[in-house]
Amino acid sequence: MEKLTTYFSHVKEEIQKVIFPTKTQVRQAFFAVFLVVTVISIFLALVDLIMSSIVTAVVG
Repeated sequence: MEKLTTYFSHVKEEIQKVIFPTKTQVRQAFFAVFLVVTVISIFLALVDLIMSSIVTAVVG
């Protein structure tokens, strides 16, 4: 039982050291991820379109 109490004591100490992001930081990270995912998705869609056009032209 003492190990469990010590464990939770250490957990409490460590959680107080954590620096949580602010709402502004979360919002900025969300928009950055959204932008990157959108750009990569559009790029991959264009590459797929070009490749399928090439294959269709070659195969007939």
